[in-house]
Amino acid sequence: MLTPEDLQHIRRLQLRLSRQVDAPFSGEYRSAFRGNGMEFEDVRAYVPGDDVRRIDWNVTARAGSPHIKEFREERELCLMLVCDVSASMRFGSKGVDKRRQQARISGALAYAAIRSGDRVGLLRFAEGIEQFIPPKKGRGHVWRVIQSAFDISTEGKGTSFQEAVQHLQLGLRGRMTLVFVSDFLIPESELQSLRALALKHSVHAFVVHDPLEENLPQKGLFHLRDAESGGSTLVDVSQLSGERSIEKRVQVLQRLGVQACAVSTQSDIISVLLSHFRQLRAR
Repeated sequence: MLTPEDLQHIRRLQLRLSRQVDAPFSGEYRSAFRGNGMEFEDVRAYVPGDDVRRIDWNVTARAGSPHIKEFREERELCLMLVCDVSASMRFGSKGVDKRRQQARISGALAYAAIRSGDRVGLLRFAEGIEQFIPPKKGRGHVWRVIQSAFDISTEGKGTSFQEAVQHLQLGLRGRMTLVFVSDFLIPESELQSLRALALKHSVHAFVVHDPLEENLPQKGLFHLRDAESGGSTLVDVSQLSGERSIEKRVQVLQRLGVQACAVSTQSDIISVLLSHFRQLRAR
């Protein structure tokens, strides 16, 4: 359960985010995420000055003259934050662990969603589903989301993305924006279920890592303990560094159709989120 220190930290975080998630930040969020929430409405004849990228070539071929697709922005976006609360998320150096950075990311996105008139929900998972908060609006709801994102009390220590994906596929209706926040320290084969989600929804991933994880010795054999299984094993660090590098994890997710972004526990999350929003718009 949350300690008094945790609650104090969350209150400070809430005050900070309420100041930083201002109009410019919310505008960037709306342009990036709401820009993906477009629904096809109709086809009409091309008019000089229209965006040629919107030409419907099938209709153009049948009609014998250029026609373009028209879209309308969805009135309301539904944002679902999907937080990994497995044991490895408790790791951190220099006073900040991955769970705190996860709570900051979730809180900032929740605030931006509320200010944009969107609904936001939260799913916490480890080996199974730990908590599900249905999407809704309201400032009190944001407080609950931040508290839950910060709470790492779980029944399981491991990580099962398949369980999380199955729960989302069964419980979600309509197109959504899904944001996974995890360290993604699992085999690539276990992430394949994300591909199916990315075909239907707009899926984003923030890969949280700690600088200490990226500064392992270049070579040598070491006994390492797995935070999730509790087991200890002899590991060739040179091989581990390649398999678990932050670049490798981001690349794996991108191949699955996920918009992935690396976030250090020492990063300023407002800067990271703004950079992610602008990259999405550029694409």
